[in-house]
Amino acid sequence: MISLTKDTMQIVREQDVVPFRNRVRELATKIGMSLVNQTKLITAASELVRNMLKYADGGKVVLEVVSKNGQAGIRLMFVDEGAGIENIPQAMQDGFSTGRSLGLGLPGAKRLVNEFDIKSKVNEGTTVTIIHWKNGR
Repeated sequence: MISLTKDTMQIVREQDVVPFRNRVRELATKIGMSLVNQTKLITAASELVRNMLKYADGGKVVLEVVSKNGQAGIRLMFVDEGAGIENIPQAMQDGFSTGRSLGLGLPGAKRLVNEFDIKSKVNEGTTVTIIHWKNGR
């Protein structure tokens, strides 16, 4: 996989979400991603960025345009230094929440994108990486 462009945005307050979403849309439009795939990517990204604000008081997102086998895509890496996730398999189950929500965030985000990876260490933080390809499902 080749990184064609790379940018980092700090997300520390609610007001950072709209410019972040706009930047994701801008990158997706630039590579010619369909409106349906843009919507899936932005919905997943919004959920993950809100989780970062809610559970870790913010963090940073690395935004990249990537290419693999001639196919362009957007890779987003959400990095925080929060409390971490104790039980990732449990957190990935529909309906599980530690924050009085519906518990659809992480598993829902995973369903919306082509690639999803989560790494977390308790008391160190969490990194979630998603990729949505231009012609992804």
